[in-house]
Amino acid sequence: MEHLRNIPHMDDILKHPEVAGLMTRVRRDMVVAVAREVVAQLRAQLLAKPQTIPKATLLEEAARHTRSRITALTAGTLQEVINGTGVVLHTNLGRAPLSTAALQEIQGLAAGYTNLELDLDSGERGSRYRHLEELLAALTGAEAALVVNNNAAAVLLGLNTIAKGREVIVSRGQLVEIGGAFRIPEVMKASGAILVEVGTTNKTYPSDIAEAIGPQTALLFSAHTSNYRIVGFTREVSLKELVTVGRQAGLPVMHDLGSGVLVDLSPWGLKGEPTVQQSIEAGVDIVTFSGDKLLGGPQAGIIVGKKVYIDAMKKNQLLRALRVDKLTIAALEGTLKAYLSARPQETIPALQMLTTASEVLEQRSRSLCEELKAAIGEHPLVASIASTALEDRVGGGAYPIHSLPGFGVEIAFKGRLEAIARILRQSRPALLARIQDNCLLISVRTLANGDVQQVVRLIGNALDSLAGEIKNSIPEGPEER
Repeated sequence: MEHLRNIPHMDDILKHPEVAGLMTRVRRDMVVAVAREVVAQLRAQLLAKPQTIPKATLLEEAARHTRSRITALTAGTLQEVINGTGVVLHTNLGRAPLSTAALQEIQGLAAGYTNLELDLDSGERGSRYRHLEELLAALTGAEAALVVNNNAAAVLLGLNTIAKGREVIVSRGQLVEIGGAFRIPEVMKASGAILVEVGTTNKTYPSDIAEAIGPQTALLFSAHTSNYRIVGFTREVSLKELVTVGRQAGLPVMHDLGSGVLVDLSPWGLKGEPTVQQSIEAGVDIVTFSGDKLLGGPQAGIIVGKKVYIDAMKKNQLLRALRVDKLTIAALEGTLKAYLSARPQETIPALQMLTTASEVLEQRSRSLCEELKAAIGEHPLVASIASTALEDRVGGGAYPIHSLPGFGVEIAFKGRLEAIARILRQSRPALLARIQDNCLLISVRTLANGDVQQVVRLIGNALDSLAGEIKNSIPEGPEER
């Protein structure tokens, strides 16, 4: 074990200049714990591959790894990303960016105390859910409303409250799965409800539902197929038909809208997505939808509908595990206030991106193209830069077969495309773009104000970094004599 004798002592690592400075901003015991992990790994490596390495070399290596790990730990992993993909509601990027109004609500309320659960008139304990209920009722036409931490929770709470231990009838064509393996049959099982499938994948009739109703039936359920479409030889039960069957049988109807939208987007070419108001007008008793998709707010599960059912959910013990905090309430309140105006698409970022005119996008792409040409057009790794038409996406499980005519910039490089994309992803802020036909595509639809300058800088830095790597990897020739 002679080769293990040179492993540095802990005191030597802590006194090393690379490490000693860390303890002015990080707890000493944290630095010690990380250093011990580094030493343990060095020991394991030397045991697996015995070799004699100078003590000074091992000390330098241990100090470097310790500092690197502490730096990464204190930097955190959640960071800003510039979205150049053209996918507006990008689930991996946090879906809808928040509006200025939502951010102002958070900033104004987060730093101090609030009346989250205090009735200021009576001085008695109040409900955190009342802060949003009146707004949601006014905007949707529902009798009452409730907000939980996401739409899956909203569906779970509704099913558990109304149908635990009883049957819920669903069309086979609506047994959807969304991201993260969330499946209607599984969440129904978790809620304690008993799933009754009717019809076929492509065709279900009102009579299928009516014939399945029995003494144990508690609820008729409809899931909007927002993330896929069944086309061709199809027949689905409309909401009005489902409500009619429910009324005749004395049963409530629950509609999981999924994405959920409060404004008609058809004037901008986005047709076929029912609004929350339309579900309420159809007579649906409970409607659930997300806060961070087409609504354009924070992650939340929103439930609107008849007061009798909403009040029952408020009494469910499960609600405490699903409740939202003051920051979500503040952000959602700021978002909903924008809908009180006649033009929420002018203030809510997600709606702004979805409704931006093609000619505006084209001009933005040309402007970005010119700036990139001026900054990197002559770089030895750049082959060409051009403004181009693109197909963007709504994302977030909405409008699955609908593309948005967009514009962006196409950059062709002289090889090393994957390496450039990797460097851009690892930058701060990170830049995420598309790779298509051996080119880097940056959609301008999803770029925020101020992103253009950042994009130009980040791509320039990535090219310089890669050029440096290439230069260092080329062995030098023989010295001239």
